[in-house]
Amino acid sequence: MGFITWDNSYSVGVALIDNQHKRLINIINELHDAMGAGKGKDVLGKVLHELIQYVNTHFKTEEEHMVKYHYPDYETHRYEHEKLTDEVKRFYDDFNSGKAVLSIQIMNFLRNWLMDHIVVKDKKFGKFLNEKGVV
Repeated sequence: MGFITWDNSYSVGVALIDNQHKRLINIINELHDAMGAGKGKDVLGKVLHELIQYVNTHFKTEEEHMVKYHYPDYETHRYEHEKLTDEVKRFYDDFNSGKAVLSIQIMNFLRNWLMDHIVVKDKKFGKFLNEKGVV
């Protein structure tokens, strides 16, 4: 069993966004598995870098939909994206410079943020998109 297990209750009702959320969960699980297996800095750094890249891709997708369909909470949601992106980049920079190690606290932060973001904020956004005919 992974660190985070996808559950259909996490679905926001938009296939593209659900698939991206599943990929984010897989990357976080890869990071957790690599950390637990004591993989070297290069492997952990590579997976953490992949997480940053994919987070950017996913947030761009969501934000493009928000603009296209005039989502009323766009600014608040975008700010949440910026906060997580900045935090993950800080983890990555600290990890690469030797200032910090990847820890279970960081993994718990990522899991808790992602689950809260999906279950609370993205579900609201998904419902909005569904009402616009996006599935």
